[in-house]
Amino acid sequence: MKQAIVARTDLGMGRGKLAAQVAHASLSAYEDADERAKKRWKGEGQKKVVLKASGEKELFRLADEAERLGLPNAVVRDAGHTQLEPGTVTCLAVGPARDDDVDRVTGELSLY
Repeated sequence: MKQAIVARTDLGMGRGKLAAQVAHASLSAYEDADERAKKRWKGEGQKKVVLKASGEKELFRLADEAERLGLPNAVVRDAGHTQLEPGTVTCLAVGPARDDDVDRVTGELSLY
């Protein structure tokens, strides 16, 4: 079981901003998962990986694939209080789900 969080590289987010957006994505996708997946993922150590996406279009393509496969997922839009305009899409989280299912969506991406 794992969760992949995909963050945009084209926004120039600072490290703190990136960390906050990744946290938002992780929690939101976790909330989208069924109770069995939540329990299993927590029991296995809540494995996560943070990956790179080139832009908003890529995030939505990946989110569509996750939806098609029935995987928990969440797209994060920034509130616009600090570095970004309100509504800017920053991250996508896929999972928690079986490693190979998450990899079907995000397996070709590079580590952040």
